[in-house]
Amino acid sequence: MTHASPMPASAAAETAHILSRLGVDPAILSGGTLVARSPITGEETARLVEISADDAKVAIDKAHQAYLTWRKVPAPRRGELIRLLGEELRAAKAELGRLVTLEAGKVTSEGLGEVQEMIDICDYAVGLSRQLFGLTIATERAEHRMMETWHPLGVVGVISAFNFPVAVWSWNAALAIVCGDAVVWKPSEKTPLTAIAVQALFERAAARFGAEAPAGLSTLLIGGREIGEVLVDHPRVPLVSATGSTAMGRKVGPKLAARFARAVLELGGNNAAIIAPTADLDLTLRGVAFSAMGTAGQRCTTLRRLFVHESVYDAFLPRLKAAYASVTVGDPRRDGVLVGPLIDQAAYAAMETALADAKAAGGVVSGGDRVSVDPADQAYYVRPALVEMGEQADVVLRETFAPILYVMKYKTFEEAVILQNDAPQGLSSSIFTNDMREAERFVSDEGSDCGIANVNLGPSGAEIGGAFGGEKETGGGREAGSDAWKAYMRRATNTLNYGRTLPLAQGVKFDV
Repeated sequence: MTHASPMPASAAAETAHILSRLGVDPAILSGGTLVARSPITGEETARLVEISADDAKVAIDKAHQAYLTWRKVPAPRRGELIRLLGEELRAAKAELGRLVTLEAGKVTSEGLGEVQEMIDICDYAVGLSRQLFGLTIATERAEHRMMETWHPLGVVGVISAFNFPVAVWSWNAALAIVCGDAVVWKPSEKTPLTAIAVQALFERAAARFGAEAPAGLSTLLIGGREIGEVLVDHPRVPLVSATGSTAMGRKVGPKLAARFARAVLELGGNNAAIIAPTADLDLTLRGVAFSAMGTAGQRCTTLRRLFVHESVYDAFLPRLKAAYASVTVGDPRRDGVLVGPLIDQAAYAAMETALADAKAAGGVVSGGDRVSVDPADQAYYVRPALVEMGEQADVVLRETFAPILYVMKYKTFEEAVILQNDAPQGLSSSIFTNDMREAERFVSDEGSDCGIANVNLGPSGAEIGGAFGGEKETGGGREAGSDAWKAYMRRATNTLNYGRTLPLAQGVKFDV
């Protein structure tokens, strides 16, 4: 295990500098009750004023008024605003990506990659603004035409998590805005500064767009859980897209259902991979290591369960252990670092608890201890943990947002698929195989039951062209590409009579 060399400059000073360059007023970074910290050093970076519940309701009402205006703007014109937002993001990519690193602890390439996803979804949404198509439907009535039309839905609420502090907003907002909706965003209390920076970039794009973009089209609500509850409960928010834990989803989903609002729930995934006898072990090693250790195990698509065929287990596991032993843990701003910090002390405590439970269940743990990264005494760096398990015990089926990979043997493909599908959480999955029949069965209706099923690559990562998600425990949430745009609109069926008669019931007549 190698460690990064001493820390670069103060995370707080660098954060303040970047926010200033992105157009954020320094005055809003102090004087409040919400303390922002960088997980890189544990140091305080801002004290933000939290919005009150009453003011949040006023902001949502203002967003509703913005929607009433914005829906009248032609969709291709709405796409122009998102094109301008994409330009602002391109110009600010380096600074915003660095801010993601500073606030979420992601390594430099992942911080930049997250901003690139924002740019990509803007490009996608610009094209989508000219493709909000409805169908012409065959009708049984003579001299009639039937068709479907799509209309804006209203205010879209977005609740995002710390691990993707800016991309999640963009997946929702870019589509919602070209669809004619307004957006109200409640970011994680752990990553509010990146949200403030993105809002500043949106406002810059809106100013360039002109007066057609109404005030309140994109609104930011800084606050705790109670502000998220306001968003979930507000009658003028017909759709809430929430990203976070399954525990959060269990609270949000019923509240939205109680008032017949829509939910797009992207929740944690206890993701698995299967290593088949024919797998290319070099390719597999790279895919498994990055998927399991990247972002310190704090992705919703992190690899957490690994099923290795008994014929290749003894050949593969020592290589995986060597990869774990050689990975660099440290300041994510430094070149060569793959594993940065956990987001906070609570994440570290959850990891310790899970490893203790795994040992109690007979697991053999390699790694998992805390790493000292001077001078970050208040930060939480850990060695990724490999846990060899004899069976899929309860702790394995309990998702822990930390770099823990549970490794188990299997005998048959059928057994591996059952084990893979046994977890209630299921966002992403993968198989490493050179057997075409196994690959096809894995992505068939008798294979993986997750929203994402990959062959010969790990479960982490997704492109915006395909709708991301499908978490099975919640019935599935889908954002970004494919036909995910339909969630942000309402469909109407229209019938037009261009004749001179009505198809009334046989024998029915009216005196006229």
